[in-house]
Amino acid sequence: MTTAKQGDTVRIHYTGTLDDGKTFDSSEGNDPLEFELGARQVIAGFESAVEGMAPGEEKTVSIEPAQAYGEHDENLVQTVARDRFPADAEIDLGTQFQASTQDGPVVVTVVEMNDEEITIDANHMLAGQRLTFALRLVEVV
Repeated sequence: MTTAKQGDTVRIHYTGTLDDGKTFDSSEGNDPLEFELGARQVIAGFESAVEGMAPGEEKTVSIEPAQAYGEHDENLVQTVARDRFPADAEIDLGTQFQASTQDGPVVVTVVEMNDEEITIDANHMLAGQRLTFALRLVEVV
């Protein structure tokens, strides 16, 4: 039986949950996720879990932050003066927007705010979290 290996394109159904059991992403009700093993199109731990699976095989894996979105980096959290934002900008906790950095554009999330300052976080929203995936390999294309 064929198993998924580097260079193969695979189609997989998945459900991702956090340690508290909350689902953060799922292919349920949608087409399977399609990606090429080895092309870095998904997080490293997800790719490693799929490698070696056979079509129809199911498994559940837990992926530590280092193989997912990394540890939460406090250096990516910054407090800026509110007047650095457009006066008419609608900003609330959880608002996401694109910011320009010396390394290029990055998505940031508003995590704290008051009348004078806004704290933004450039970490991925799943940074520092262990992710659990229920996987079912549909096919190796």
